[in-house]
Amino acid sequence: MTTSFLLIVQIVLVVVLVIAVLLQKSSSIGLGAYSGSNESVFGAKGPNSFLAKTTFVIGFLFVANTIALGYMYSVSASESVVDNMIEKTNVVAPSAPTTEPVTVPVSNETAPTAPTTK
Repeated sequence: MTTSFLLIVQIVLVVVLVIAVLLQKSSSIGLGAYSGSNESVFGAKGPNSFLAKTTFVIGFLFVANTIALGYMYSVSASESVVDNMIEKTNVVAPSAPTTEPVTVPVSNETAPTAPTTK
């Protein structure tokens, strides 16, 4: 349950982080041209400082969530599916078969040969 929630949060963080990066002003206009004039909303310096701070915070949350997801998956991966099946069914693995030396009888007679034709 927790891993599913963190995975959903991770996907949302990725989408928001991509949007925040694309909205920032760069040498090319990017998607900032579609946002309109929003300098009055973010203050006198414009959206650059606000978007930079927002991108930093979202990036930090993304990294923290990635570490949490990695830890959760590593804990759950410490048990294999086979181990879980053996515990549930209480099946004991078969022991290795014992090998005993096999004696082959040896006879002094020679084997008959096939007749040769000329």
